[in-house]
Amino acid sequence: MTRQRIMSGMRPTGTLHLGNYFGALENWVKLQNEYECFFSIVDWHGLTTGYEDTSEFRDNIMEIAIDWLSAGLNPEKCTIFIQSNVKEIAELHLLLSMIVPLSWLERCPTYKEQLSQLTEKNITTYGFLGYPNLMAADILIHKGNFVPVGEDQQPQLELAREIARRFNYIYGDTFPEPQGKMTKIKVLPGLDGRKMSKSYSNTIALSDSPDTIREKIRKMITDAEKIKKNDPGHPDICAVYAFHKVFSEETHQETYEVCKTGGIGCVQCKKTLAENVVRYMAPMYERRQKLIGNKKIILEVLIEGTRHAREVAKETIEEVREKMKLMELE
Repeated sequence: MTRQRIMSGMRPTGTLHLGNYFGALENWVKLQNEYECFFSIVDWHGLTTGYEDTSEFRDNIMEIAIDWLSAGLNPEKCTIFIQSNVKEIAELHLLLSMIVPLSWLERCPTYKEQLSQLTEKNITTYGFLGYPNLMAADILIHKGNFVPVGEDQQPQLELAREIARRFNYIYGDTFPEPQGKMTKIKVLPGLDGRKMSKSYSNTIALSDSPDTIREKIRKMITDAEKIKKNDPGHPDICAVYAFHKVFSEETHQETYEVCKTGGIGCVQCKKTLAENVVRYMAPMYERRQKLIGNKKIILEVLIEGTRHAREVAKETIEEVREKMKLMELE
């Protein structure tokens, strides 16, 4: 029996961090055992906001591929590919743009939010306005049944469903309507208590060595009211304890109680956490060390994955062209 398909992707913006891992990658690693998964490095999407400087694009693509493989994605279980090398996505994006009303794109909440937030960038472009249509093409070209998404991505996914419905209505049943695959994710704050983000320099990267992890955790901001070792702490507002809940699953409740009563100091608390994080990330770090410097292996994964992704995409685009009665010359 054919397995249902999962489709998802990430922009190549550089080395990934623990927020990316728990926000998506951890889930992807599990899904590859249950579904036929297509995971795309969506470099065209990266151009929608980063078209002015592409100097690090190629390096970033290699970095994200290493991060994915280090995190546990297995090219024998899933398809890992580069979006811009599957030209059929661009053709489907063009064809879908012929039937998508402009108002559908303009009402997308993320479009409005990013226009107001990224004021330093000139993103009043056709490409940025049409990125939800490109996202729909990414999903529909491989006839994805499910897309792992967070709450903030629901509007774009609903638009992809509307586009699929509109195409099916006009030209006949072609695309499944992709459904969101909501899973419970572990949310980590940044090392300073804010959202974990490279722009805040408060991340633990998947590429960080054990010693780097220890040093970063040593400098973590803790409860401002717990000045002395024996002062009662407030773990509910402490980023260190938020990490303990993820990396110290068997002992975090004990840590909570001891902190509340002043039975442990922040220095020791962070040392314990650091060792737990290092232990958790050890398999990723070991896989990374085998991949670093072996560009040939990474390229082979991307080439083979992209080849398979194109095979599936070609079947879809041939069906689309036939449904739209476009002339195909031999």
